[in-house]
Amino acid sequence: MRKKKDQVVAAEEDILDAQADDLEIPQITTLTEPEEADVEKPRASHARQGQAAYIQRSTRMRKILIAVIIVLILLIAAAGVLVWQLYQTSRDAAVQQAQIAESTLSADQEQATKDTSATTSKKTTVPNLVSLLGMTQDEAVAALQHGARVSSAVEVNEEGNPIKQEVRVALTEEPADSRGGTPTVSLSLNEEGRIIRTGYSSATSSLGYGSLSFSDAITNESIVEKTLEEAGLAVPAGEVQLPADKMAYSTYASDGTTLTKESCTFNGTGTANGSELPWSATLTYDYSMANATGNLVDTIRTIFIYVG
Repeated sequence: MRKKKDQVVAAEEDILDAQADDLEIPQITTLTEPEEADVEKPRASHARQGQAAYIQRSTRMRKILIAVIIVLILLIAAAGVLVWQLYQTSRDAAVQQAQIAESTLSADQEQATKDTSATTSKKTTVPNLVSLLGMTQDEAVAALQHGARVSSAVEVNEEGNPIKQEVRVALTEEPADSRGGTPTVSLSLNEEGRIIRTGYSSATSSLGYGSLSFSDAITNESIVEKTLEEAGLAVPAGEVQLPADKMAYSTYASDGTTLTKESCTFNGTGTANGSELPWSATLTYDYSMANATGNLVDTIRTIFIYVG
């Protein structure tokens, strides 16, 4: 009985083995922990990949930085070249301006030298006007000499005015100034034909005064006092003073800025031969021609003095 049972069991196992072969049932394997070497391999590979990426990024960054540095160097070099060119241009311009200024200054100095040598040398002397007082016209002309010649005679008919005739005498042998004309003496005659006042006019250059400013001629050079002294009348030094307000003796063009004339009249008393005599003087600077030519040398500078 038992033997028969064993045979049945063996037959069933054969049948199961045959079915298992037909179905190709996979064998079941037991999962085990991977070895340490198998786990480390992917980690090392990942680290190497990260390191390679970092190196690539670093290399790319270095290239970018190098490119930026090269561009900056080129820009700095270009800026340096531009600055150098600007410096050269400005230096050349400064040199050119200096040369022009030097040339202009030399020309001005040369012109000033010519003008000074032509106008500061005294060409004429003021006649002794005091000595003419009380003379007749003919006596005065004879005393003046220097080619004295009557150029005009005008009758004066003013009630209460002691002067009855004004006579102008040109000193034709005196050097004439191209701008101020010929030195001239004026004789004021009373009713008896006697001279009671005498005057003299001349370009300041003929009297030895150069291209002085209006204020310098009066304040520093004392042109009025010196001219009166030559005429025989002593006037204290420094007596002639300009008005504090320049507008009192200045004339401007319609634009309000262009000076066209400076003129001022002064009055006082001086002494001659122990007697006091009244005097008056007018200094005039006419800038009309100078404004037209742009050269102050063309200023017409004249002085008029009267004694008696």
